Amino acid sequence: MNLIDWRHWHNEPYLIGGLVLLAWGYALLTGPLQGKLDPRASTPAWKAWSYYSSLVIFYLAVGSPFDQLGERFLFSAHMAQHMVLIYPCAILFLVGLPPWLVDKFAAVPVIRQIGWFFTHPVVAGIIYVMVQSVWHLPALYDLALQDRLMHVLEHVTFFGSAVMFWWPVLANSRVWPMITYGSQMIYLFAVAVGLTPLFVAVTFSSEVLYPTYEFAPRIIDNFGPMDDQLLAGAIMKLSNVLMTFLAFCFVFRRWYRQSEDRSKT
Repeated sequence: MNLIDWRHWHNEPYLIGGLVLLAWGYALLTGPLQGKLDPRASTPAWKAWSYYSSLVIFYLAVGSPFDQLGERFLFSAHMAQHMVLIYPCAILFLVGLPPWLVDKFAAVPVIRQIGWFFTHPVVAGIIYVMVQSVWHLPALYDLALQDRLMHVLEHVTFFGSAVMFWWPVLANSRVWPMITYGSQMIYLFAVAVGLTPLFVAVTFSSEVLYPTYEFAPRIIDNFGPMDDQLLAGAIMKLSNVLMTFLAFCFVFRRWYRQSEDRSKT
């Protein structure tokens, strides 16, 4: 493990500057400018915590020494990094967005149309599945490992497509609202099915898919590239199964509460 410099943290201007800009913009819009944008609006503290937690987790995923572990040595570590961007990071980011702020931006006609298109469940689901599937093509995945700009693009598209994917389930916007609870369950199931070929291709491949990991220095004894690839596929599949199950439980609970409230009226 001495091949890894655990003191190395990424501090590139586009990473630090981008995260600081997102944090500063949120603080400004939900703080000093909130009264001017919408006098009746309020942003609960828990939403701010959710949003800022997403930014911190994003940096820990791509800026900490863990990034080096996934980029140079272990496919399974890189897969875990992607799962962090897709699940906790994207979910916390979306939950942290105040509905009034989203709707304020959506009031611009062009933005409203673009947002309506990309948050439509069919479009969001297809983009989400395609982004993951295309990036895992051996030539493109290995290119991202060798080219820093492509690697950044890979991470940004993983995160962005995940925000779109979760939008129909978690959004609280009046302009781009979430879909009905029954439709949410069908949507979650359909996307899980759509990702199955990718899981199968990675997990059950008879050969190492990515040369970078095939010839990477071995930092764990008796843990070869095929073992690493099998673990990466398992991390991908189990993460998806777990999050889909939790999302199903979350949606069902909200659906049940809604039916209970209606029966009382």
